[in-house]
Amino acid sequence: QVQLVESGGGLVQAGDSLRLSCAASGRTFSSYNMGWFRQTPGKEREFVAAINWRTGNTYYGDSVKGRFTISRDNAKNTVYLQLNSLKPEDTAVYYCAADRVITTQLNYAYWGQGTQVTVSS
Repeated sequence: QVQLVESGGGLVQAGDSLRLSCAASGRTFSSYNMGWFRQTPGKEREFVAAINWRTGNTYYGDSVKGRFTISRDNAKNTVYLQLNSLKPEDTAVYYCAADRVITTQLNYAYWGQGTQVTVSS
């Protein structure tokens, strides 16, 4: 079992930056691939970014490429999502997820409770 807790969300203006954190506890964090997703009311949960536990390779959704950066600190059992050049359309609840298999799809085994990011224009 892996428990995930996100933090770092908030209300910012367009063009600002935020850093989201996802703290993991439970089984060996370093052997899990980590992903970030986001969701707005009435829409499906959308893939944002993922990082491979073994290679460190990163993957991004088209809407965030060049603006968001995923990273991890295995010593701290934490994965981060740096959000730069934020736009109002980035407003969503952001979720982190963990799984043995890296994917851009929703079939991650473990999910956090989410953190709200609101970007005003």
